[in-house]
Formats: sequence, structure tokens, C-alpha cells
Amino acid sequence: MNETFELDTEYIPLCDLLKYCGVTETGGQAKHFIADGNVLVDGEVELRKTCKIRDGQVVTGDGFEIHVVANRRARHT
Repeated sequence: MNETFELDTEYIPLCDLLKYCGVTETGGQAKHFIADGNVLVDGEVELRKTCKIRDGQVVTGDGFEIHVVANRRARHT
């Protein structure tokens, strides 16, 4: 899966991003998935479940790549 996630706020917690993008079915599964070392943020293993993911960051793992971009329209409203 290669996906682009549009960010409507300043950041999204990593566990929420994985749930919203369908990498895991629930937030609880996402937290365990992260704690097991299965997620990289900008190429580095990330173990913080609520790490703030911001515009321009790339979240990857086995079988998925998520590019996070700011929703420019949301910033101007």
C-alpha cells in the first residue's frame, strides 16, 4: 500500500494515522504494532505510540508507505 494522507491539523498521533489508513483495524492494534518495532518514521524505527506526525513526514513498514501532506485548504479556512 502506498498512500498519501492529507493532514487537516498541525499533526496526527502515529497510532491514529495507522488506524485511519487501514494499516491496523483499531487503535489498540496500532499501539501494539508500533511497540513491536514495526513502524518507521522518516526511515527510523519509532516506538512512541503517540508520536506527532507532521506535514512532510513518511511513515513506512512491511507492505505500507504513507506520505503525510498538509491539506492546504484547511489551513486557510
